[in-house]
Amino acid sequence: MRKESWRWIGLAALVALLVTFPGLGASEAQEFDLNSKSAVLMDFHSGRILYEMNAHEQLPPASVTKMMTLTLALEAIRDGRATYEELVSVSDYAAGMGGTQIWLEPGEQMPLEDLLFAIAVGSANDGAVAVAEHLAGSEPAFVDAMNAKAKELGMRNTTFANPSGLPPNSVGKEGPHVTTAYDLAVLARYAMQLPRFTEIVSTWGPVTMRPETIQRPVLWNYNKLLNTYRGLTGIKTGMTSEAGYCLAASAERDGVRLIAVTLGAPTSQQRDSDIRRILDYGFSRLRAVHVADKGAQVAEVEINKAKEPALGVTAADELVISMEKEANVEPETEIVYTRQLVAPIAEGEVLGYLAASISGEEVGRIPLVASRSVERASAMQLIARFFLRFVGGS
Repeated sequence: MRKESWRWIGLAALVALLVTFPGLGASEAQEFDLNSKSAVLMDFHSGRILYEMNAHEQLPPASVTKMMTLTLALEAIRDGRATYEELVSVSDYAAGMGGTQIWLEPGEQMPLEDLLFAIAVGSANDGAVAVAEHLAGSEPAFVDAMNAKAKELGMRNTTFANPSGLPPNSVGKEGPHVTTAYDLAVLARYAMQLPRFTEIVSTWGPVTMRPETIQRPVLWNYNKLLNTYRGLTGIKTGMTSEAGYCLAASAERDGVRLIAVTLGAPTSQQRDSDIRRILDYGFSRLRAVHVADKGAQVAEVEINKAKEPALGVTAADELVISMEKEANVEPETEIVYTRQLVAPIAEGEVLGYLAASISGEEVGRIPLVASRSVERASAMQLIARFFLRFVGGS
């Protein structure tokens, strides 16, 4: 693996974030006096925890569970194993789910896309089970996939028992069905990078089911903060008598993106108040710095055995890092090539990544790709090139 230190032009004038986030310690955390049983605030860009309270305590998540159900469905669509347009057939079991629902009928068929909006906006338990059975063949198989994904993401204190978040004993299942505020923040950070996830979970409404027939029901999002908190972009509410009021939320202001999770609030008003307070806390302390724009050339490298050796390396995505407003540490960037720089290379092929760090700690990275295709030089070209170098060297 080849490494090349590289400092982004113009960063010398920017003020950066202190790695330790001064002022975010436990003593200040206690001043929040939140109503929820647990809470966490995460910086989306780096995954850094900005605030936590009982963040690793296992608790039931209620319908926040559906964030994982949506994640697996959107992965299936991204990977070509499903499409938005395909029809989902509803089983007797799925149609029999209680709680929030869209009143699916046994044998009814509905496009997968419509069900994803039903799950995200209307928190449809029947829709969640129908999607689970459709994608995995059965609800137990889908639950296995949920737990496998949780393990893959490092959600160490999470065990799912169903795709809806209903208490297991209420649907004839055995528990446990628990997670933590921290684990849900990890899941949210991953899910927010999936195509259309943010669009779906930020939809306020109206979302009309069965638009070509009876047009019922018309759904509105249970997440009232979408209309009342500036910059909120989702994600999912939840409530059962066992779990209390829960919410995984995301918000963005001026490039700063935050994820807040609270579990076990006594009322929806207290839950929303807790989310507001910790999001306000994060936005009051951080600012965003754009390190690289999507499509920008960040380096030019020489490609061995290529017809045209010089190749521009471009950012596959935008790189933004969150920084403490009052800090005075300068960020650094590093290009790491994870592929041998030898022709042929296809346009858009990932060659490595650009990482941003503060005081030696990585706070963000993006893939770097080839700006164009590079063909391999012919044998005669390589011989001629070798000869010219040999003559020049002599």
